[in-house]
Amino acid sequence: MRTPKPPPIAAAARAPARRAGPQSVGRIFTILDSIAGDRAGATLSDLARITGSPKTSLVGLLAGLCAEGCLVRETTGRYGLGPRIHALAMRAMAGRELAALVRPVLAALVEATGETAVLGALAPDADLAIYLDRVESSNSIRYAVTVGERRDLYCTAMGKVLLAYFDSARLKQYLKTTPRTRYTPTTIINGTELLAELARIRRDGIARSNGERVSAAAALAAPIFGSGGTVVAALLIAGPIERMRANRASNERLLLAAADECTRLAGGMRPAPDRAA
Repeated sequence: MRTPKPPPIAAAARAPARRAGPQSVGRIFTILDSIAGDRAGATLSDLARITGSPKTSLVGLLAGLCAEGCLVRETTGRYGLGPRIHALAMRAMAGRELAALVRPVLAALVEATGETAVLGALAPDADLAIYLDRVESSNSIRYAVTVGERRDLYCTAMGKVLLAYFDSARLKQYLKTTPRTRYTPTTIINGTELLAELARIRRDGIARSNGERVSAAAALAAPIFGSGGTVVAALLIAGPIERMRANRASNERLLLAAADECTRLAGGMRPAPDRAA
């Protein structure tokens, strides 16, 4: 008796998993997962079998993924992962590597300031800050965050320091399209005022938030530069607003020194301050 020929890709042996939410979202993840698991890629027939979907319903979805750079269609008709997926994977790996490199700096900063220290960067898929790592203060009253949390750019110290180094076109688009909520009386929502604040951050190399997102909390953030002087991440310390105000000068000095050390570990160099700002 002949042994049945195995399917062309390993994922074909698995039945499509049921997922909550829009069916197309589940199909996209099934497609990406299947293609990532086979170096040879997959054909339209393979993907129709894996997803349990008619070929006709997949053609438009695959074309959209190709247009967005998530997939590429080879001349053989097989689909492979596209440059956008590879870029996201590289950024995620870079974030994890940077977090491992600078974790001792976070710990030393917490010991020196008594406040929580956080490493963050721009989220790969949205104009938001994302926390990559943190070392919390040992004080009973402290700033607490979760790795993977996301924050707005315009109303947080970490967000503002990342936003300050957007190129002019991207910053203009951000200000035009991003709704700004006044969370507290000190939240900056006026575009002109926010631009002035970002210019000050570029000049001083440090962002400050005094109750802009949470009224009882204050924070300081400084950029971490990679090669070519581009901002690759940001370093933040945060705590109760009264304690942060009392220790502002020493905290700023310690934060800037720690951010410079992180820049060195990242292989970058801090550019000259923007004196024209």
